[in-house]
Amino acid sequence: MFIFLRRRMLPAALLAVLAGCASLSSDQGFGDAAALAKPGLGQTPPRARSDEERAASRQQLQQLLQKPLTVDAAVQIALLNNRGLQADYEALGIAEASWVQASRLPNPGFSFGRTRSGDDIKIDRSFSMAVMGLLTLPITARIEAQQFQVTKLNTANRILQVAADTRNAYYQSVATGQSVRYQEQVENAAAAGSALAKKMAQAGNFNQLELAREQAFHADAVTQLTRSRQLALVTREQLIRLLGLSGEQSGFTLPQQLPALPRQRPSLQDSEQLAMAQRLDIAAARLEVDGLQQTLGLNRATRFVNVLELAYLHNSEPGASRETGYQVSIEIPLFDWGGARVAKSEAIYMQAAHRLAETALNAQSQLRVSYADYQSAYDLARHYRDQVLPLRKRVSEEYLLRYNGMLSSVFELLSDAREQANAVNAAIDAERDFWMADNALQLALGGPLNPPPQAAASTVTQGK
Repeated sequence: MFIFLRRRMLPAALLAVLAGCASLSSDQGFGDAAALAKPGLGQTPPRARSDEERAASRQQLQQLLQKPLTVDAAVQIALLNNRGLQADYEALGIAEASWVQASRLPNPGFSFGRTRSGDDIKIDRSFSMAVMGLLTLPITARIEAQQFQVTKLNTANRILQVAADTRNAYYQSVATGQSVRYQEQVENAAAAGSALAKKMAQAGNFNQLELAREQAFHADAVTQLTRSRQLALVTREQLIRLLGLSGEQSGFTLPQQLPALPRQRPSLQDSEQLAMAQRLDIAAARLEVDGLQQTLGLNRATRFVNVLELAYLHNSEPGASRETGYQVSIEIPLFDWGGARVAKSEAIYMQAAHRLAETALNAQSQLRVSYADYQSAYDLARHYRDQVLPLRKRVSEEYLLRYNGMLSSVFELLSDAREQANAVNAAIDAERDFWMADNALQLALGGPLNPPPQAAASTVTQGK
């Protein structure tokens, strides 16, 4: 039996020695995760680990905050400074440590016993090795290596999600700031109209109905301005949280208005196939299913024999020859035949397979909805820019000409300003909705609207 075990152990031991060469990396696999996220991000995600890198990151952060913040700069700050994302990076170190630990040879055991019977002393020594752990080490190491790859994909996907959340918060904050500035102009005009109407009513040149109408307009303008300021505060604080900034760093400036619309919207062909190739959450789910399939195979292979140890014995006592030999310890499957363990593995595997199918179907549906939202948001924003606002401007110019010709009153100008305010606010909202739809579409695709020929998810390899 010892010769049989020795023959079986030899190739496994050689594989185990090769697997035992795994060691901890300097970046915990972050470089691979960053490379996976880069195509969908447009920049390489940074990570500061040393004191010098953290000092350089703080300096870079201060430089970015000194200028009006662009959307790309906001994403860069979030990748540098978002504490939740930094905590997610530590999952890489945990997964890598598990893989390296699974790749190491199991520690041998040594036992020493000394007994005394009268003047006789007996000394027992044994040196043992967990043979089953040695035999299954290559498979276990391969499973943990695959799980490490899953963690890299999940981390890269988390990077893209934080970037998308930051863009949304940025667009919302810029739009609300733009609305506040315009609403302040409307409130000033309404206040002037209300004051003029009050003076004219006191002079007997204005009836109470018109006076109440102008005062109501002013009161409504004050209400809208208050709500706009509160919403601007909420959206700005949301952006500050995503950027990971403290109170003294929250004084950064944002642009006065949203970016200009693109000249034309892209037409995506084979978008669902593109999303299946690019999306990192789908790649991670596939890899996880493959790893669970290997785990299921391992549990089936070790169903009956799960514990096997081989020990070398060396015993001695005074006046007697030394005893040497070996001892084999094996678990007897008398009560537990491993069926429950295999059934559990099968259920976990099938659960992951169903989750993968659900993720793929949801991704396809999400992409269709995101693309439809993108198209309608683009058309609506262009309609406001090219049709509604120019017409409102033309109407205002005509009212001004009529006022200059003494054909209309100042209150007709104020009434037109009231309608123009609604159109401008709606146009700002339409532009904001477009940029948020653009962001959602990129997230649904798992990458940019014009991707490189190769998909990012295809760069995943086993091991390191």
